[in-house]
Amino acid sequence: MIDLRLTLAALLLAATPAVAQDSEMLIIAHRGSSAERPEHTLAAYERAIDQGADYIEPDLVATKDLVLVSRHENELSGTTDVASREEFEDRRREKTIDGRLVAGWFAEDFTLAELRTLRAKERIPSLRPANARFDGLYQVPTLAEIVKLVRAKEAATGRRIGLYPELKHPTFLLQNAGIDMVDLLLRDLRDLGITPADPVFIQSFEIAPLQRLKQRGGGYRLVQLVAPGEGPADEPAMRYAEMVSPTGLTEVAKYADAVGAHIALVLNPDGTPTSLVVDAKAAGLTVHAWTVRPENDFLPAMLRTGTDPKGRGCGDVKLAALLKAAGVAGVFSDGPLKGRTCP
Repeated sequence: MIDLRLTLAALLLAATPAVAQDSEMLIIAHRGSSAERPEHTLAAYERAIDQGADYIEPDLVATKDLVLVSRHENELSGTTDVASREEFEDRRREKTIDGRLVAGWFAEDFTLAELRTLRAKERIPSLRPANARFDGLYQVPTLAEIVKLVRAKEAATGRRIGLYPELKHPTFLLQNAGIDMVDLLLRDLRDLGITPADPVFIQSFEIAPLQRLKQRGGGYRLVQLVAPGEGPADEPAMRYAEMVSPTGLTEVAKYADAVGAHIALVLNPDGTPTSLVVDAKAAGLTVHAWTVRPENDFLPAMLRTGTDPKGRGCGDVKLAALLKAAGVAGVFSDGPLKGRTCP
């Protein structure tokens, strides 16, 4: 334990000032400023932009009438008031999504008009009770509305603000609802006048959608998401551990520009870097790490402040500093990082 503390202390002493002062590492607002507003709402995205985020990250699902909207999952009860709406009780379903049985209400079973009657709520109120004060205030936003917000904030601030959309469960939606998320996204980007020259990354945990985007997307930057102990839903025999090996990264580089990696794949338990960033760079890929969150419950023990699971301190800034020292090009964060300093 003493050695671990000394290792972390040495790393943080060297790395912490760089995060607050150096803007080279991209700050990607994970679902907006989701530690301060209910996730995937226009309020969360605007808050993140005002806090200096370089990119905002909308997770995209589709409605029955083929409109892209932003929710963490296509199942709606965790982030909206749909379960309390008697008029939609008969929409409750059970679906097997990427090998998991899920019960609830699903975006692809609602038209946009129906979805717009719902109101967003905080997904983890026990850890983010302050966010629950905003329950019921916000609608589910469309991708078009998010882009409109970004352009309004660009005009007001004079700086570019990037989009970092994630396609959620694209293979499930294609096979079970006939909804082609790749087609819908390319359609919307075209209609909204967004080109590969704009600050845009498109991400997915699956492989085939990214390969199709590579073939058809005309140059958008693509990100293969990876997590410990799992594998892509569209390639059930494959593990992400194989994909982040030097050989696997060479294959990923044939269709993607970056790897979006869970922090545990980037940092060892003692805070030192794994080989992922070096291996990815050798394959021609950059690495973006997810997700830095401010609450103790999400932080390594050495970076927590006090014992309250929802307590906050400087642990998120220090964790981001370790990731920057490891060489990641961007970090997903639930809260503001730019301009913050730690004692």
